[in-house]
Amino acid sequence: MGRGAGAGQGAWYAPRAWGIDGSVTFLPVLARARARRAVTRPAGPAVLAALALLGTGLAAGLPAAQAASQQPAGAHVIPGGAEAAAPSTPAGSLLRPDGSTASLVTTAAMVSGPAVAPVGKLMTADVMVVSHKALPADTAAKVARLPGVQAARAVDAARIEVNGKFVAMLGVDPSTFRDFAAGPTARSSRLWRNVAAGGMAVSYTMGQQDKLPLGGTVQVAGRKLESLRVGGFGTVGIGGVDAVVSAQVARSLGFPIGNAIMISAPHAKLASLVRKIKARMPHGALVEPLVSTAATGRPAATGTVGASAGGSAASTTVGTGQAGSALTTAQLIAMLKAAVSRVGLPYVWGAAGPASFDCSGLVQWSFAQAGIVMPRVAADQARTGPAVPVSQLQPGDLLFYHTDPTAPDYVSHVAIYLGKGLEVQAPEPGEDVQIVRVWLGSEFAGAVQVDPAIAAQVAGNPVG
Repeated sequence: MGRGAGAGQGAWYAPRAWGIDGSVTFLPVLARARARRAVTRPAGPAVLAALALLGTGLAAGLPAAQAASQQPAGAHVIPGGAEAAAPSTPAGSLLRPDGSTASLVTTAAMVSGPAVAPVGKLMTADVMVVSHKALPADTAAKVARLPGVQAARAVDAARIEVNGKFVAMLGVDPSTFRDFAAGPTARSSRLWRNVAAGGMAVSYTMGQQDKLPLGGTVQVAGRKLESLRVGGFGTVGIGGVDAVVSAQVARSLGFPIGNAIMISAPHAKLASLVRKIKARMPHGALVEPLVSTAATGRPAATGTVGASAGGSAASTTVGTGQAGSALTTAQLIAMLKAAVSRVGLPYVWGAAGPASFDCSGLVQWSFAQAGIVMPRVAADQARTGPAVPVSQLQPGDLLFYHTDPTAPDYVSHVAIYLGKGLEVQAPEPGEDVQIVRVWLGSEFAGAVQVDPAIAAQVAGNPVG
């Protein structure tokens, strides 16, 4: 689960008649992550100015092979000859140096409530349908019968205010929905029993970084203001889903009933499946892939970074935009200048500038200053272009990380590569936007060269 996008691009709006003053996001919209501590900080304005003016040739230096031969054993070679040895585990991180997790889902004390079915076979959420009103009752069953579809679950979806911040929330049947969650979260029966009993489960990052009281209550502004118990911190692993409640609670809050469908189709050709689903949806319903596709056209492995696991970005997009175009030099310089200009401003979970940022908010804002539309969250930003090998990194490429212990394969943090082995990032609460050495430890998920056409498609905006 992760912070939802703000009203506007790629969102539709829930009428006030539902008591929900906000919008439901139809694209996967981010899980935030705990970031790494700073390894180094530039000495002063002169250094920042130089970095802001970096062009596409900044990564010049020793060829990767030559540089590798001169690095100490165990070091990671960065284009330009810089070195970034894997650091020790950051303070407060739940990840051990070997990549295993010390603690996963965190739940409040067990509460009495309805029984919840045991976890079954885990499924990936590959496609999501969402409408501004309830879908016909048999819609999910029709989708489930399509070739290649493993399962389709009707859910309630809305963006709603929790403690004064809008978050993307699903109303679900815990017994049937838990199989769609990331493994550690899916297997936490206590968390799902708490949801069934009327509590709310929130993403690990939302709970930790927004300082929500585990076992305490939060104020949720639905049809009327309600107090909901925070029953657990556990990321579902579906981009943009910040919180989960039971269908009964969702309807009490005023959610539209069954206005969304979560679809697992790990062996289907996604582009073809999306077209078939759209043909069966009422006017205005949105059908969006939640994952990248491999060169075969099928969903890529969970946590894959890049528009195509096979390397062909153009073959993976769903829409009419033309893929394959990189940033122009002018766009690149404008974006890098914008990003570096934010150094020293505070990290705030869910913030997207101009005076405070979370990790993906910094990326979205910086690209916007160059006229490039980007999706709001890291999980989506990881699908905005082809994957790039570390040995071929160029300034402006995006670096992604798996940092959420409750969803180990979920892309949950992003930084912008500056060249010379440095990146700019918005790290975590209590720290400011900073320039640090690129980190290639066990949490590194991969890098992407942003394609503006693909980025606009993922953001749900027309290209042009």
